[in-house]
Amino acid sequence: MTLPDVYSDDADDAPHEPEVSKRSRGVALLLSFFGGIFGLHRFYVDKPRTAIAMLVTFGGCGVWYLYDLVLIAAGEFRDSDDLPLRNWSVSESTFAQHRLVGRAEQRVTELEEQFDGLRQQFNELAERVDFAERMLAQHRESPKPPPPPQLPRGS
Repeated sequence: MTLPDVYSDDADDAPHEPEVSKRSRGVALLLSFFGGIFGLHRFYVDKPRTAIAMLVTFGGCGVWYLYDLVLIAAGEFRDSDDLPLRNWSVSESTFAQHRLVGRAEQRVTELEEQFDGLRQQFNELAERVDFAERMLAQHRESPKPPPPPQLPRGS
């Protein structure tokens, strides 16, 4: 006996956060306010065709400009991927941040390993110098052996 689809526990059916554009709503609002009749906000959201149309018509004689300004302020303006601009802040992608942090951590780890290797080599060198100093000191302190006996010379 199978269960109806309503009772399935598929992860695909779970509610998920709606996707929003990576572009900033605040930047788009400022571009629209100061350069909306030239379509600057549409260039920003990667809609060059409609941006050129706004540029040529001076924002649809102001009507299209005001319409877009209201849409952006309300958070309903969409980018070229049809994702709404909802985030006010400009933020780097999390992938770029993790990649940079990962590289930095990897570099720090490499430097720590190199430093430990240098420390080990230095310690070995210090031990060798210490051994050589002890050998030289021991050689100096040892009594000199008497000179070998000389045989009488026959004449």
